[in-house]
Amino acid sequence: MTSGAARDTGEENDDDLVFKALAAPVRRRMLDALKESTRTTGELCALFPELDRTTVLQHLRVLERAELVTGRKVGRERHLALAPLPIKRLHDRWIGDYARAAVDLLGRLDDA
Repeated sequence: MTSGAARDTGEENDDDLVFKALAAPVRRRMLDALKESTRTTGELCALFPELDRTTVLQHLRVLERAELVTGRKVGRERHLALAPLPIKRLHDRWIGDYARAAVDLLGRLDDA
């Protein structure tokens, strides 16, 4: 669902979901915490004492919808892990090309 047709129908494409998920500072902090190690839902909630559990779970749903976080049940616990492929996809599509263009521009300015 990554075509322009997705926008025409009102559906969000994969990149839109990732950008939306990354737009909130608290969700970026959650990803940073999961980058350090896999955590249970309870552990993640404890890292954000300023938020109630329901709010943390709402943010997690946004991250999971964007496929930035995966969860698996282990007994009664749910273990959460960072899924970095969507971020790599954004890097490959957007950041890498723009960074190369910026480096090329700086090189041309040095030559001038």
